[in-house]
Amino acid sequence: MNIFEKPVKSGLVAIVGPPNAGKSTLMNNLLGQKISIVTPKPQTTRNRIAGIVNGKEYQIVFLDTPGLHKSREPLNIEMVKVAMESLAEVDAVLFLIDVSLPLPEKLEKKKKAEFRSYMEQVKSPAIMVLNKIDLVDRKIILPLIEKYSNLFPFKAVVPLSALTGDGTENLLDEIISLLPMGPRYFPEDIPTDASERFLCGEIIREKVFLLTGQEIPYSTAVIVDSFKEDTVKKLITIHASIVLEKKSQKGIVIGKGGKKLGAIGSAARKDIELLLGEKVLLKLWVKVKKNWSRNEQFLKELGL
Repeated sequence: MNIFEKPVKSGLVAIVGPPNAGKSTLMNNLLGQKISIVTPKPQTTRNRIAGIVNGKEYQIVFLDTPGLHKSREPLNIEMVKVAMESLAEVDAVLFLIDVSLPLPEKLEKKKKAEFRSYMEQVKSPAIMVLNKIDLVDRKIILPLIEKYSNLFPFKAVVPLSALTGDGTENLLDEIISLLPMGPRYFPEDIPTDASERFLCGEIIREKVFLLTGQEIPYSTAVIVDSFKEDTVKKLITIHASIVLEKKSQKGIVIGKGGKKLGAIGSAARKDIELLLGEKVLLKLWVKVKKNWSRNEQFLKELGL
């Protein structure tokens, strides 16, 4: 770090909230590129992923986290633990909720109590983000702001659409006002601290989520076994394993004549080539590791 570099507003900001609230979509929108995978299914994000947003007078390191939810499953418990640990080391917190999901009064009270229990562990300034306003009548936004303002002493309540970007400028202004002056944590040309290897594994996992149904996505882990770059041929060769929990799932992922696995590989390769800016040869294998989501050692290998 250049000691003569001019200080800017800089800090770490955790994006937390229930599953499928739009946390990954928001971070990707703020970055202007795709770093976190996104699917319509809840609990897609498993690891904490950093996205770095730079401006002339600021640098914000956003931490996209797994969705906060109650569970007894070891994998889900570790995911929530990752999210909650993020709250201990940041300069500000964004608590995201999906306002397009109407809740019965009884369930709403329960959810509010759950949200409050999470927020009580927050020591940093917090902003409530009311996401997916593009899906609701604008007339209900002000009442919603009032309703959620009472949950916690938020510094601001910001309605926005992570999908369209409407309201994100207001959010950035609110975040910047909370950050301390300091150096930039990362060079300005780095969008994330995640390795290319990790991001490629996440892209493959996203395609499994999108192209398979029922329990398959939640029974899937992806391990990148090798990542080799041939500078002469300008080709990157990636070998990766799709790990499942049951033998019965293997045929579903491979598909008749290997068609499903081929579709997963083709979709993943296209996105990986966009990410890396190089031609990619992607080879996928499907393996079974019985009940891996309950195996603490394997969860550690996945970074959980």
